[in-house]
Amino acid sequence: MAETLPEPPENSMFQDAVEALRRGDRTRAKDIITGLLKEDQNNPTYWVWLSAAVDNSKERVYCLQTALRLDPSNAPAKRGLVLLGALEPDENVQPFLMSRPRAWEEKLLLANEKPRERLGLKGITRNPMVRLLGMVVLGTGLCAAVVFGFILPNRANVRPTSTITPGPSPTFTFTPTLLGAAPAATSTYLGPTPLWMLLPSTYTPTPLYINTPRDPLTFDQNRLAKEAFAKGDWDAYIENMELIAKMEPNSADVQYYLGEAYRFKGEASNALEAYNNALRIDPEFGPPYLGLARARLIQDPNVNVEYLFNEAIARDPNFGEIYLERARYFIRKGDPEAAIVDLNRADRIMPESAVVFLEYANAYLALDDHENALKSAEKSYSLDITNLAVYPLLGELYLASGEYQKSIDALQLYVVYRDEDALAFARLGQAYYELEDYEAALANFDTAFALNPTGLRRFYLYRGLANLSLDNVDRAVEDLERAYELEESSFEVNLGLVRAYFIQEKFGNAFLKVEALLALAETDEEIAVALYWRALIQEKRGETQDATRTWQDLLAMDDDALTPQMRLEAEMHLRAVITPTNTPRPPTRTPTP
Repeated sequence: MAETLPEPPENSMFQDAVEALRRGDRTRAKDIITGLLKEDQNNPTYWVWLSAAVDNSKERVYCLQTALRLDPSNAPAKRGLVLLGALEPDENVQPFLMSRPRAWEEKLLLANEKPRERLGLKGITRNPMVRLLGMVVLGTGLCAAVVFGFILPNRANVRPTSTITPGPSPTFTFTPTLLGAAPAATSTYLGPTPLWMLLPSTYTPTPLYINTPRDPLTFDQNRLAKEAFAKGDWDAYIENMELIAKMEPNSADVQYYLGEAYRFKGEASNALEAYNNALRIDPEFGPPYLGLARARLIQDPNVNVEYLFNEAIARDPNFGEIYLERARYFIRKGDPEAAIVDLNRADRIMPESAVVFLEYANAYLALDDHENALKSAEKSYSLDITNLAVYPLLGELYLASGEYQKSIDALQLYVVYRDEDALAFARLGQAYYELEDYEAALANFDTAFALNPTGLRRFYLYRGLANLSLDNVDRAVEDLERAYELEESSFEVNLGLVRAYFIQEKFGNAFLKVEALLALAETDEEIAVALYWRALIQEKRGETQDATRTWQDLLAMDDDALTPQMRLEAEMHLRAVITPTNTPRPPTRTPTP
């Protein structure tokens, strides 16, 4: 039986969204569903229905991919991706039942799948242009009837309407916290559209900390400031908060918020002035000390601000953001152990915070504890899938653990939104190389090096090997020689150059490299590889006796040190070079360097 779109959950808000979608009111539908997703980000049904409310195909693909990631068996998501060209057709994915198509299904239909209207009176009346023309004629007639039948005859009797004077405006309490927020221009969660437009939380929310009632006279400024904050319009936000500051000169939190806005704009000097103003009003107010530390780190990343963190904690030990920010500071200073102590405190104050677990991952990574780093990163992702900062970290950790497809999935999504991150593209290239997709590897490496020609030298090895696998030998040699300049003692780099010089028939250069390779070999497997290439090179150089001895040394090694293919080739080469009058010496093991 063909798959159908999942029925909406028993949720009145969701039902409203569905009805809005069926009426063609995509804006309202999107607003409702994004609100629901804030409460339940892992609901694949919400994501499928949201795909019909978004504005373009890129957003629609993102929604459906997210639904499929959350529920790999989600047939509607698969069907939608197939229709959008983002997924290969699969005969197991049945089409939707079209007997009662829904509005969102219509949007997923390809143009050539929509049925043609039949000609005739019914078809003509269904034509949008005909109906529009009819509505215009009808509307003109109605307007004329109203004007000449009602308005003009009564115009002489029209009296001015009385003006209604509104009463006191309700007090607006400015509640959104800026602690931990990021500016719209530089937020790590902003993307081309989906992560910003669909779930417009540009940072992982933290519990409301500062909630000071405002003066009723500042209602308009509070409202405008709130709107500016939601848009990330820091100039408008600052303008309105400065007006509030004039009306509330003794409110330290207003100056603190001004400092935060200036910090988000990158204006550290103005931020410092505002934070100090807050402390002049209330020296025991803890958050401005945290703000001072952050602003000074903007001015000088190497400055010592630990005493400011301590001052903030002394005045407000329950402010979790202080411990979180100090943990970041310790990680940058190379003290991940101290960072973990602070993160434990932050976790107790802000339980289940995606940002806290993200910093746990960074701290464990600094300790080379990849297992706990990956667990923490996956926990952070599960708590907030809109946190774009977790994706490159997951990509790095999956790459290190050999889970290359997972690494590609995380990094591929990340670079859609951060298309100038050279390191992310380079890691994508490495992941594709490990999966032997050399074309994709080269494409990503080329993008990475175009973005950062000098800062990715350690990836020259992988681009060189990818070029070598695609027979781009000259480009491979160029990359591998650059890699050699960085790591002369790398077994992989020297082996790559041995292979490349051999293909170029530069057998003298290849012999020098293979001798270095033997000196660098540390395991029996590496010794076997070096002997294999040495024997091949010596044959090409005409050093038949030395080649014979090298093949014999290779065959004398344990079976688990060389592959069956290497052993077969060694035996074949020996049979080819040994004549009846040439009795080879007994094979001997080459000592381990």
